[in-house]
Amino acid sequence: MLKIERHRQIKQVIEEKGTATVNELSELFNVSEMTIRRDLQALFDRGLVQRVHGGALSLNHSVELNWLPVMERISECKEEKQRIGQAVADMIDDGETLFICSGTTTLAVAEALYFRSNLTVVTNSLPVANTLASAPGVELIVIGGFLRESELALEGHMVEDAVQDLRVDKVIMGMRGIDPTHGLTSIHHQELKINRTIQTISNTLIIVADHTKFGQVAASRTGPVTEASLIVSDNQAPAEIVQAIRDLGVEVMLV
Repeated sequence: MLKIERHRQIKQVIEEKGTATVNELSELFNVSEMTIRRDLQALFDRGLVQRVHGGALSLNHSVELNWLPVMERISECKEEKQRIGQAVADMIDDGETLFICSGTTTLAVAEALYFRSNLTVVTNSLPVANTLASAPGVELIVIGGFLRESELALEGHMVEDAVQDLRVDKVIMGMRGIDPTHGLTSIHHQELKINRTIQTISNTLIIVADHTKFGQVAASRTGPVTEASLIVSDNQAPAEIVQAIRDLGVEVMLV
């Protein structure tokens, strides 16, 4: 079978089933798993499928199309996010300066820090700012910019310019997708640029994400997983993907 025809049929299988693994496609088309991985990468590069760890999804199943606004995501995996938030808060020392990015899991971290003392928190997230605005022991710095309504986050060149002049002890960042091969990924291009800038202002990048983000691949690659100093997730995170990330030298904490 010609490669172009195999690509067409692979795409058709994925569209009909919604998802397909490398193993099953290898058996179906009687080619090696390495060949299938190259095929899926070629389809992904052309924007025809969504790559995930171990296989691919149809575009109708992609993380972008199923992504809800921030206020609608707060109730998803709420207990898991609260555990993640408390675990990260326990790592923060008094006197530290943090950058807390937008997102529902980062918001859980902010909530767990409410009664802490002698902290400085910088954020571009309105929910994070609202949570910590009345915290007695937290000095709050809000970076201004253009409002992205779906995330209630302030973005744009003004945020990037302001962030470049900062240095903080720890950056706490959520992520749309975490995959050992495709790395840390975001949905929106503007979010991607800001995340890349924020990552440069500290030597410690803590990624917080519930188990549903593992194996997901969004449209914009923020960087390899090795850019994370630590990934904190809940104990339902898929063991195979977690181990693959640990094998790359990245610490993963499950709570």
